[in-house]
Amino acid sequence: MEPVLTPPTDGDFDNSPELDDETTDDETNELDDQSAEPDDLEDSSSDAADEADPTTDPDHENAPPPETDLAVTFADLKLNRAVLDALDHAGYTHPTPIQEAVIPPALLGKDVIGQAQTGTGKTAAYILPFLARWRPHKLKGPIGLVMTPTRELALQVAKEAEKFAPSSRFSTVPVYGGTGMQKQLTGLARGCDLVVGTPGRMLDHLRRGSMSLDHVRYVVLDEADRMLDIGFRPDIERILKRCPLKRQTLLMSATVPDTIKRLVNRYMTDPTHLHMTPATPTVDKIRQSYFTVDADKKMELLKLVIAREKPRQCLIFVERKRWADNLYRELKRVVAKAAVIHGDLPQSQREKIMAAFRTGEIKYLIATDVMSRGIDVEGLSHVVNYDLPIDIENYVHRIGRTGRIGRDGIAIAFATPEQGGLLTDIESMINRLIERDEIPGEWYTSRRVSSPTSPPPAPPPPVKRDEHGWGVEDDFGPIEKLGTAPGEAPPTDDPFAPPDAAAGTAPPARKAVYGKNRRRYSDRL
Repeated sequence: MEPVLTPPTDGDFDNSPELDDETTDDETNELDDQSAEPDDLEDSSSDAADEADPTTDPDHENAPPPETDLAVTFADLKLNRAVLDALDHAGYTHPTPIQEAVIPPALLGKDVIGQAQTGTGKTAAYILPFLARWRPHKLKGPIGLVMTPTRELALQVAKEAEKFAPSSRFSTVPVYGGTGMQKQLTGLARGCDLVVGTPGRMLDHLRRGSMSLDHVRYVVLDEADRMLDIGFRPDIERILKRCPLKRQTLLMSATVPDTIKRLVNRYMTDPTHLHMTPATPTVDKIRQSYFTVDADKKMELLKLVIAREKPRQCLIFVERKRWADNLYRELKRVVAKAAVIHGDLPQSQREKIMAAFRTGEIKYLIATDVMSRGIDVEGLSHVVNYDLPIDIENYVHRIGRTGRIGRDGIAIAFATPEQGGLLTDIESMINRLIERDEIPGEWYTSRRVSSPTSPPPAPPPPVKRDEHGWGVEDDFGPIEKLGTAPGEAPPTDDPFAPPDAAAGTAPPARKAVYGKNRRRYSDRL
């Protein structure tokens, strides 16, 4: 068999030049003799493995990532010269923490679980080891497979692989639904090294016989938690069962719930679990704030925010596709270069919109949550949560579109007075307070909300009182004392006060009784 990946030998990485088109069969056989297949994986598809307790399995203990050191470069990670040249050409010299943690064990051929949030550079963390070990081959079918939850993320990963490819002979084919299959069929028939796509479309090609997994040696599950959330687990398992046992598997996920641990027990062997801390590194350099606003005044507030912020590029998230269309119709009357993107649009139109957004032709893009993990635009300055996400984990994925890889960004959220609890839950998840914002002189709710920047309310005018404490005059003149005869002193006791209450003494203040949630949300109302 021709060498397709260099053997994962401890501390010894092949930095030999790539094979050119004139490589002879003798040279190929010589390289093949030097190669060794990774150790066979256990047949972990048994029911016993599926029922194993992941919490007590020592294989799943978190391995601490190495300390991030700005002096560490990609060259220190033992990537080969061709990949280092591609990184240098793209302007990358220092790895991010997740890249520094994942690349060394991946180069050794180990299975890896990389637990990190979006926007930390995890795509390159699993692509670079594959590219570093890749060698030209004449096999029919891919040797690498990357599964993603969305079409947009598949295109992004394919673009990343092409950008860092060590040779012009390296080819990637993205496969996904919502578009014609002819281009995908042509690419697969021509032969490729890496297939990136959604599990559903991969299964379509497997059923057609247009794609073979016989030679796959490197499998990645990217955004694994998201794929399971949207029901891809059966498709993922069907694909993994068709892959050879002699393979390396990497799983990238923001969270590792029990459903993912069951996949790990069944389809991975002795994985290295790298849990990056802090849990939300992507929000550190993002300035976050929120406005309290009535739902029917959000559009008015958005206009004011745009006028104040003057964003370089702005991504606006809404909760539903119909709401996205309605907002687009309103926004395009106010600003130029606006567009909307969601799952109901044809794939060809979505690709055109994303291309225009990346080049800056589109300045304001309205999107739904299906796009929150597939939009990667360098230099995106603002993210506006026009609607707070019902699934609070999507908040991190949304704002992670800005502040990418340590850059500064601004995230603004619109919260209705009834969403105080949701906002509190988001703050608990990201472990930081989100500052309230306001535009002086403007009110967006029928219920005014006190703010540290709001001027204190004017005190009420004093009321004139007689010797008994009764009010004798207000803005409309003297107050009439009802129920008292001429010369009769007004009552000094509260008829509802306890019998031992002193005459003329005000009853004790009654404690406010709030509902269970009212007390918790009181600072938001």
